[in-house]
Amino acid sequence: MGEPWVLHVDLDQFIAAVEVLRRPELAGKPVIVGGRGDPTERAVVSTASYEARAFGVGSGMPLRIAARKVPDAVILPVDHEAYLEASDDVMAVLRSQPGATVQVLGWDEAFVGINSADPEAFARRLQEAVLAETRLHCSVGIGDTLVRAKVATTFGKPAGVFRLTQANWLEVMGDRPTMDLWGVGKAVSRRLTALGITTVAELAAANPGDLVPEFGPKMGPWYAQLGRGDGSRIVDDTPWVARGHSRETTFQQDLTEPRQIDDAVRGLAAQVMEDVAAEGRPVVGLTLKVRYAPFTTKTYARKIPETSDPAAVLAGLLGLASRMEAGNAVRLLGVRAEMTMPEDSRKGHTPTRSGW
Repeated sequence: MGEPWVLHVDLDQFIAAVEVLRRPELAGKPVIVGGRGDPTERAVVSTASYEARAFGVGSGMPLRIAARKVPDAVILPVDHEAYLEASDDVMAVLRSQPGATVQVLGWDEAFVGINSADPEAFARRLQEAVLAETRLHCSVGIGDTLVRAKVATTFGKPAGVFRLTQANWLEVMGDRPTMDLWGVGKAVSRRLTALGITTVAELAAANPGDLVPEFGPKMGPWYAQLGRGDGSRIVDDTPWVARGHSRETTFQQDLTEPRQIDDAVRGLAAQVMEDVAAEGRPVVGLTLKVRYAPFTTKTYARKIPETSDPAAVLAGLLGLASRMEAGNAVRLLGVRAEMTMPEDSRKGHTPTRSGW
C-alpha cells in the first residue's frame, strides 16, 4: 500500500489558463486579467500569464501600471463564474483518484492525501488526469507534512513535480529568507529580522521560547515549527467553512466627503450581511479596510458581542469608520464580518490567510 504522503496540487496561471481555453488565439500572448478589463479604471491584476509575468506583472498590481509594462497585453475582465466552474471540474478529477483524500484550499489549489510507494508516479498520473479532463496544467508538491508539500510546489512550477521531506528540507530551504515560508508574510519576516532571524535555517534552529515575547505563547512556537517544515500530516476533507465574509470596492473617483464614505460603508455592510445571513451564524468581529489616496492601506477592527442583527453590525462598522483619518481622500473601502465557527469544523492547524 505504501507510505502516507501529502500532495499539494496547484493549477498553473489558473485564471489566465481558463481564459486561454476560451480564446485559443491568446495562447502564447501576454494575458492580464483584472477588474472589468479596462486599464483606465481603478482595478488590480487578478492574474497574469507567464508571458506577461516576464515583464514584471504580478497579482495585486494596479491594472494601469500593468498595461504600461506590457503595452501589447490582452487585458480581460474577471469572470468569477467561469473560474468557479473550471475549479469544480478540477476538484472532481482529484476526488476521482483511487485512495485520494482531497482538502480544497481555493479555486486553484488543494491538498491530496495518498498512500503510495511511488508518490512521484502518482503525482504524474494525477497531472495527466487533470490535463486530460480539463485541459489545465498543474504543479504538484510532495511532502511528509502539509507545510512541506505546499512549499515544494513552488519548486515544481510550471507543470512539474517536486518532493520536500524532513531529509532535504534544510538543504533546499535553509538559506532562503523566512518570507519564502507558507504563512510568513512581510510583517512577520520583518519582526523575525529584528530578532536576528533572516533565514529558514535560523528560524528552524531558534529556541521556541525565545520567540514567545515577540509572537506570544501560541504563535512563537508555531513559527519555530514552521521553520523546520513540521506540522500536520493529515489531509482533512471536511467541507470548508468560511470564518467570515468580506466585500470591498475601489472607487473610480476618490471619496472626499463624510456622507460619501457613510453611504459606501452602508452599502458594503448590507452586502456582507446578505452573505452572513446565508450562513446562519452570528457575527463576532468586524474589520474596516481603507485605502487612502494615493495607495496607503489601513485596517480598523473590533470584536463585538454575538449578533445577527444587521443594524448592530452596521453600527459597529460606522463606529470603525469614525476612526478614519479625517480629510484624507479614500480610493477603496472594504468591510469584513467574522462569524462564530462550528465546533470541530477543522482538524489540525495549518497557516491561514486574511480574508483580504
